[in-house]
Amino acid sequence: MPEQHEPDRIVLSPEALKSRRQRNIAIGVAVGFFALLFYVVTIAKVGPNILSRPF
Repeated sequence: MPEQHEPDRIVLSPEALKSRRQRNIAIGVAVGFFALLFYVVTIAKVGPNILSRPF
């Protein structure tokens, strides 16, 4: 039975980890901004009365 070993893993330097974290935060902020932008544009197009309509 052949021996199985874990493949070598890439170990990131602290600088690479910091860069990855900053990039992830920037992507998260951009996605949040676009979600908010779509929400505001939708409310502007439909009209503010959409928020007070009866269900």
